Amino acid sequence: MRLGVVGYGMGGRYFHTPFIQAANGIELVGIVTRSTERAAQVELDAPGTPVYSSLGELIDAGVDAVTIATPPATRRELVLEALSRGVHVVADKPFAPDPAGGVELVRAAERAGLMLSVFQNRRWDADIRTLKAVLDGGRLGRVWRIESRFDLDEPSTLYYGPAGGLLRDLGAHLVDQVLWLFGPAASVYARMDWRGKGDDRTDSAFVIDIDHESGVHSTVSATKANHFQARQLRVYGIDGSYYSDGTDVQAGAVFAGRRPSENPAEWGYELEERWGTLRSVHGVEKVPSEQGSYQSFYSEFAAAASGDLPQPVPGAQVIHTLEVLDAARRAAVSGEVVRVNSTTPPFGCE
Repeated sequence: MRLGVVGYGMGGRYFHTPFIQAANGIELVGIVTRSTERAAQVELDAPGTPVYSSLGELIDAGVDAVTIATPPATRRELVLEALSRGVHVVADKPFAPDPAGGVELVRAAERAGLMLSVFQNRRWDADIRTLKAVLDGGRLGRVWRIESRFDLDEPSTLYYGPAGGLLRDLGAHLVDQVLWLFGPAASVYARMDWRGKGDDRTDSAFVIDIDHESGVHSTVSATKANHFQARQLRVYGIDGSYYSDGTDVQAGAVFAGRRPSENPAEWGYELEERWGTLRSVHGVEKVPSEQGSYQSFYSEFAAAASGDLPQPVPGAQVIHTLEVLDAARRAAVSGEVVRVNSTTPPFGCE
């Protein structure tokens, strides 16, 4: 698969390009940026990769798919343009501002007979993959509660304005993770902290309580502006409990200048001293880290284009994430529990 990246800010540079380069079945054939400074950075990060000034120029050069990694307010038009030109699309999260916008894009992809996958890469976090292995092994029995906390000391990275906020940024990942693990939401309650005024007012922290249709209760929380960093999971089941106090392994490695293509077999594992702990009637044991692998998203995307695998994260599947995020925002404003009554039509995706 020939794939190009549109946008070379933090997302395009750190969370897409290195993992595309490490994926199986994909060739990075171009990057779109109008910034001369970022174009120079492309040459350092991916020597010889052509740089284009528009999505149209990139498609004219010949691609099978594009990744849209531009700011949220610009994504709709670019996704629709790419689909109209006959190429598959990976859209960064959130791929739409609300559920109705998500439905519009999914329907456009269906009409075009093309894939629209959402880059919910944190399903491939080391801690989440380790937790999934514990759950799949039945080690906890029936789960009744999970607490997921992700605090970052990064106030400068908050995206202000109506299309920004931490809920749409990190919240899109944390909510997606628990929906992926424990199924659809029935109701939502939330509280949010705010920064800025007027049109720049945005949420900088949140706590969301989700009652799943499966009977599991999730609490997910995050902040970017409280001078604190933590990544913690607590999961409680009838037969045991699981706790991890880990790190953001893959992001930390990429920001430090390492790349998954350099040593794929050792990439993405949590340090042994940060392994999770499983407690049950059988005693206490450390659980070795599963491999975190954002490149697996792109490998699966390429395989799906060839008909060998399903899409890694089909857009239709993520509309429910948008519904939960929308419900959380309404709950935070109203102070009331909000029922999640999905009106999303079936799109035939898992």
